[in-house]
Amino acid sequence: MSDLVIRRYRDADHDAVWHVHNAALNAVDAHGGNGPWDDDLHAIPTVYLEAGGEFLVGELDGRVVAMGALARLDDETVEVTRMRVHPDLWRRGFGRAILERLEARAAELGYRHLRLETTAGQTAAQALYRAHGYRETGRYRWRRFEVLVFDKRVESHKSRVQSQQSNSGHRAP
Repeated sequence: MSDLVIRRYRDADHDAVWHVHNAALNAVDAHGGNGPWDDDLHAIPTVYLEAGGEFLVGELDGRVVAMGALARLDDETVEVTRMRVHPDLWRRGFGRAILERLEARAAELGYRHLRLETTAGQTAAQALYRAHGYRETGRYRWRRFEVLVFDKRVESHKSRVQSQQSNSGHRAP
């Protein structure tokens, strides 16, 4: 089996991104129906790429199977959003790989805080976020969903390197 290739969104990815978005939400009964809240997925370059954010896709054998984005909220905060993996490929670490690349990109872009939301029913997503150091900071209702809000401080590249070195028994310079 091939490895997941993570890259920046291209216009030609639109239909595949739309498919992964709908398939992933339907599989966990977290789809609120398509509506104006999905308009960002039809304007990814403007909403994400040209606005201080990012939009990544994961390809497997040339097919888009995962995605995730960063949406700028203010000068210090970015929202991790649109995290999706096609349900046929869950439990392979693809969501983790996208999240880690987004976190690294947030640090590169100079953000200090990460924020994200998921529904109460998306327990696998919650476990992923908690395992990566996100802490729940609030809840609210949207339509029929209970939405959980998570926050995390962005780890700088230098902090990540020092942490990795201390975990491997090496001292940071």
